[in-house]
Amino acid sequence: MPTAVSKTSSLEELTAQLTISFPVPTPTKVPDLVTTKDLHREEDLLRNPSSFRHWWTAIQNVKETASSSQKLEGPSDLTLDIAALLGPLSSPTPRKTFQRLTYLYEAALAQFPTSFKLWRSYIQTRMSFVLGKLIIKKRAGGRKKFPEMREALEEEKEDLEQWEGVLMELLVGKSGKLLWQHLSVHSCGSQRCLVYGYSTSQYSTTHSARLSFRIRMPVTQSKGGATTVAVYRRYLSVDPSIIERYTALLLSPENPFPRPLETAKLLLSLARKAARGEYTSPEGKSPYQLLCDFLDVMEQYAENVGMDVDETEASHAEIAAKEEAAQAASANQTEPQAVSKTGDLIRFAGPAVVVDAQGKALPTYDEDEDPLSTRKLNIEHIIFQDGLQVYKDQAGRLWTGLATYWIKRGEFDRAQAIFEKGIASVLTIRDFTQIFDSYAEFSESLISAMMEGLANPDEEDDEDDEENPEEELDAKMKEFEELMDRRPFLVNDVLIRRNANDVQEWEKRVALWGENDEKVAETYTNALSIINPRRATANFHRLYINFAKFYEDGGTTGQAEADLDSARKVLEKATKVNFKNVDDLAEVWCEWSELEVRHENYDEAIRVMQRAAVVPKNPKINYHDHTLSAQARLFKSLKLWSFYVDLEESLGAVASTKAVYDKILELRIANAQIIVNYAAFLEENEYFEDSFKVYERGVELFTFPVSFEIWNIYLAKFMKRYSGARIERSRDLFEQALEKCPEKSCKPIFMMYAAFEEEHGLIKRAMSIYDRATGVVTDNDKFELFTIYIAKATENYGLPATRPIYERALEILPDRQTAEMCLRFASMERKLGEIDRARAIYAHASQFCDPRVNPNFWAEWNSFEIETGSEDTFREMLRIKRSVQAQFNTEASYLAAQMAVKENGQDDEEDEEEIADPMAATERQAGGGKPGPAFVAAKSNPNIEQREEPDAPAGAPTNQDEIHISDDEDL
Repeated sequence: MPTAVSKTSSLEELTAQLTISFPVPTPTKVPDLVTTKDLHREEDLLRNPSSFRHWWTAIQNVKETASSSQKLEGPSDLTLDIAALLGPLSSPTPRKTFQRLTYLYEAALAQFPTSFKLWRSYIQTRMSFVLGKLIIKKRAGGRKKFPEMREALEEEKEDLEQWEGVLMELLVGKSGKLLWQHLSVHSCGSQRCLVYGYSTSQYSTTHSARLSFRIRMPVTQSKGGATTVAVYRRYLSVDPSIIERYTALLLSPENPFPRPLETAKLLLSLARKAARGEYTSPEGKSPYQLLCDFLDVMEQYAENVGMDVDETEASHAEIAAKEEAAQAASANQTEPQAVSKTGDLIRFAGPAVVVDAQGKALPTYDEDEDPLSTRKLNIEHIIFQDGLQVYKDQAGRLWTGLATYWIKRGEFDRAQAIFEKGIASVLTIRDFTQIFDSYAEFSESLISAMMEGLANPDEEDDEDDEENPEEELDAKMKEFEELMDRRPFLVNDVLIRRNANDVQEWEKRVALWGENDEKVAETYTNALSIINPRRATANFHRLYINFAKFYEDGGTTGQAEADLDSARKVLEKATKVNFKNVDDLAEVWCEWSELEVRHENYDEAIRVMQRAAVVPKNPKINYHDHTLSAQARLFKSLKLWSFYVDLEESLGAVASTKAVYDKILELRIANAQIIVNYAAFLEENEYFEDSFKVYERGVELFTFPVSFEIWNIYLAKFMKRYSGARIERSRDLFEQALEKCPEKSCKPIFMMYAAFEEEHGLIKRAMSIYDRATGVVTDNDKFELFTIYIAKATENYGLPATRPIYERALEILPDRQTAEMCLRFASMERKLGEIDRARAIYAHASQFCDPRVNPNFWAEWNSFEIETGSEDTFREMLRIKRSVQAQFNTEASYLAAQMAVKENGQDDEEDEEEIADPMAATERQAGGGKPGPAFVAAKSNPNIEQREEPDAPAGAPTNQDEIHISDDEDL
């Protein structure tokens, strides 16, 4: 008994000593785990938690410190038995060191969980503390035997290389051809054993040769196909990149044993993996192309790949039950709570999850992707899940493929249902055309087959007397005709499904029904219930209006009785729709009022507009604020008020019409046309002063240039009404109009003002108005205004009175117009006999006239000097012309001269001669203008007489007394 008690006590003591590393020690649980000397290390690790070097250095430092401390430690205080059991952990220092190392290793592994070096060191450290130091026995004579071992390894290597060469020769060499012909039956098993004996690193060479052998081997032998499949399956476990080649081999025309089910499952698996991004085709095929390859196999081997109708329905029911169960489970499952520090869930329990080499969860097992499984595929479920839900833009090919599958299985009713379902679900015209053409082709081929069956009946089919093939044929032909007739409606359905808010397509749908009033009304009702007003295309309100007119007209043909109550209900419903544009809602109200007018319900029409034009208590609403509904902004619709005021003018009284106009002005939504219409209405009813007040309000509401039109009408109406009766008031109106009028718009008002003064006022004031206008209008209008001013001054005061006007014009007008005004000024002076003043004016204007650009000015001055001047004045004119020519002798002026000459229609040769010698051209023009001499001098200059005219004809007579003035001669 004492012995037993002593053993129990020793076990408790031993257990107490083994709890030093579980749970993992931390500074909060073990007080002296981190000392003050370790604070620098801890701070360094906190600053660099992702640095492996810092963690490894810290661990090694603790090991070195522990080794030096353990040497200085005294004997253990435990008994010999307990010390022998505990081993290295029998003393306090190793135990504390073990705790510190465990703490550091666990913290480091939290940062580097995949570090092999760290895990290996951690495990060896724990083993060293528990089991003691590892003892490695040394074997004597190792170095002496090393040469023998090396020679043995080299011999093995040579034997292996020779064996591989023989193997390759036997597999694919010429010498093995006869051998394989005799041993083709037995070679498969031997070769498979050979391959299975090789390691996976040698698979590449052996399997490549083996695959090449199997392709070249005659496939007519009974075991060739199975062996090829076995070899490929073995190789695909190492290199899955040749799966597509493998699928092509399974269905090769030379293969007597095709495997369509296995091929279909492999292609389906590849398509799904490619869609998830887990597979890339070596041939560059997209996931959709891989799925199309699956469809091709499905269509070609429909009986071998897919289920029949009953099996498909059973599979659908099973899948639906699983989905309902999954939904119920997910609905009952509570939201899990995060239990980790970072917020990620920690998985403590549950079923095992298969993961790959990187630790990612692999997809669950799917029998549809297992090529070894013999269960056939649910084609409809695969097409819907992996095709139509993923590749929505390629729905046409998928629907036709599924229908072709059922046609190949002889399930024509199922195929027809698939066609109808596809047509009713596609969203593009391309997909619809593809399905419809296939549907029509299928119907035609089916009818043709039935007609051939009727033409060539078989005797064996006499048993089926219960069915009438002729009636069935008639039914199929009727269905085909109905299909052709439904095509426009089906196309319209596709477009409406693509955009249910397309108003124009709904209008086309109404037009397709033609005179079928019931369907037209049904279409209008569906459209108005489906279309979202905020997303509808243009003219959504026209649907309501046309629907109301449909009832008003008594249907499409007009033969039914007009149903005004239904029309009013439709319009009443339309007034409550929140249209995108306020004008659309306003047009609905206007159409409602017009409906009442057409049926002579005038009071009701006005009441409808009164309902629409109700002003809210707070009229300070922004008309362009689209956050508000159209009904809230309707009272500021000018379109609504314009129709309302037109209705009042036609049917209402003057007072009510004035009230509507005043309300428009009060809401500040009137435009210039409203002002003019209001004033014209008052004028027609002889409210002249009220109409003038409206004009006044209009010019206050609007600024130029809008108010310019109102002022024109206002002033004209005022002049017509009062003529010269109220002169001062008229002058005030003109002054008000000119006060803020811009310079580009004030010319007509000045002209009207001056005409009024001439007719009803004073000539002096009219002249002052013209003078004032010449300084205000734009430069483009000044010349014309000066012309009128001079004409009026000449008419009223005579020519001498125009001199100050001409002088002022020369100061104000721009340079391009000054020359023309100078010519007129000089002409006036010539009429008055002031030759010197005219010559001075010509000299003044010459500075603005380039001889190449303005030849008319110089021609006129030349003519003036010939008629009224002398030799000295002519010389002076020529001198001025040369100086002006030099002044304008620039490249820009040269180009301008060329353009001017071309506009005048002159030839290029004459331009060059004139530019080369402009003075000679001037003299030729002066000399050729009249046959006689220009001046008769007292004596002749022999040098000038000997000079020949370059442009004179050869036989032309010369005048010996004609004076030739040299251009170089100075005065």
